[in-house]
Amino acid sequence: MPRPNIQFHDLHPTQADFRHEVLSGLRHRPRRIPPKFFYDERGSRLFDAITETADYYPTRAEKEILETRAAEIAQRIGTGSLLVEPGGGSCAKVRILLGGLQPVAYVPMDISRDHLHAAAQELAAEFPWLEVHAAHADFTQQMAVPPSAPEGPRVAFFPGSSIGNFDPEAAVGFIAAVAELVGPGGFLLIGVDLRKDKAVLDAAYDDAAGATAAFNLNLLARMNRELDADFDLEAWAHRAGYNEQAGRVEMHLVSLRDQMVNVAGEAFGFTAGETIHTENSYKYHVDEFQELARRAGMDSAGAWTDRRGLFSVHLLRNMATANP
Repeated sequence: MPRPNIQFHDLHPTQADFRHEVLSGLRHRPRRIPPKFFYDERGSRLFDAITETADYYPTRAEKEILETRAAEIAQRIGTGSLLVEPGGGSCAKVRILLGGLQPVAYVPMDISRDHLHAAAQELAAEFPWLEVHAAHADFTQQMAVPPSAPEGPRVAFFPGSSIGNFDPEAAVGFIAAVAELVGPGGFLLIGVDLRKDKAVLDAAYDDAAGATAAFNLNLLARMNRELDADFDLEAWAHRAGYNEQAGRVEMHLVSLRDQMVNVAGEAFGFTAGETIHTENSYKYHVDEFQELARRAGMDSAGAWTDRRGLFSVHLLRNMATANP
């Protein structure tokens, strides 16, 4: 049996980054913590559990699109690319594309080191012909391909509607950074959740099984583990709902009583009902997102939705031309 062809690269965020951003966010009013910090090893496993719940439709809808359109997507992109996945996570959806794209190498990037290593090793064993360069990195800060990765036309894959975690202006900036990464003529294949009925969105982000609540509360547990914090998890609750005017789902942690919490040697007072804003998830109409992408220098090369019209996948191409 061929040996897996895999390399690991530590371009990782430091513990100081986590500490700095948490303290900065807790000093801010209203209080907030970036959603990227959900994804320690336990948080990554909890998110995988969310995708299996009955109420959480995005994963199933996106997989349906990718499975139905994989051949068409491969035809439009071509073979032999360097395939880069910021936020690779469990590397689950990329499996649908590998056979058609036949990339020269695959570069998953993720902030959760242990989760990334386990997922990349499993993928490399499953596809021994594939060269894998797993990069432990915060792709919101650094989106660089490891220097040992082979050359080839670049394609970025950003599934799961993670683009919704950025506010629209930041989303333009992120897509522009991807355009720079893939270069002139390069592609971005991206999952984008669609605007829809509030009841469907509320159920997806506050599921009956309590998986999303556990995921949100794990952020406090992570601070207890890693930042010497003393959050009493029984004194906090998960809250999520769709803000129709803003076009986004908002997730918060709500203080259930007046309390003092220590984090990394700093004390913070919370009143009953005060929240820590932990995530936004913006939703878009297809044409609305295509206009956003054009502002970032990428044009539509294809867009597809699932049969229920819940989710969309877009193929974008860098509109810049190479220097002669």
